[in-house]
Amino acid sequence: MNQDRNPPIDRTGTATVPVAHSQPDGTVTVPVSQEEVAITTRVVDTGRGVRVSKTVTEQPEEVREILWQDSMDVRRVPVDKVVAQAPPSRYEGDTLVVPVLEEILVVEKRYRIKEELHITRVRKQHEHRETVPLRVEDVRVEAFDDGRPGDRHHPSQQEENES
Repeated sequence: MNQDRNPPIDRTGTATVPVAHSQPDGTVTVPVSQEEVAITTRVVDTGRGVRVSKTVTEQPEEVREILWQDSMDVRRVPVDKVVAQAPPSRYEGDTLVVPVLEEILVVEKRYRIKEELHITRVRKQHEHRETVPLRVEDVRVEAFDDGRPGDRHHPSQQEENES
């Protein structure tokens, strides 16, 4: 059977193929041959690759933002007014008016507004500046080859040559 897979080679280098043989009983024997193929793969280190490097730098960046700051301006305003009952706090525009009461002794009890607090919101605008560090990443990708100095084959060509 091994003979069928690898036919004998004569001195000229050509393969001889067995021919049919006749048997004395009249039967003819015809050799049957079949070719087979075996395929394998292997990992080949070409030494080619890439190197990725990343650097981080900080760049100063000026930030400008408008900020609001609230403060309260409190003024004492003398009133000296007698009222029958305590008045509630009230707004006059942006100003909150809070009555300050005092009881006075009389034959009858009355309310007298001694003073009022006039509270006005004073809003001031100012610009805030600050320098803050911002990070910037720079990525560099470079190809390198650690293969043999004389090896200039492309990986697919090298695999074909070795096959």
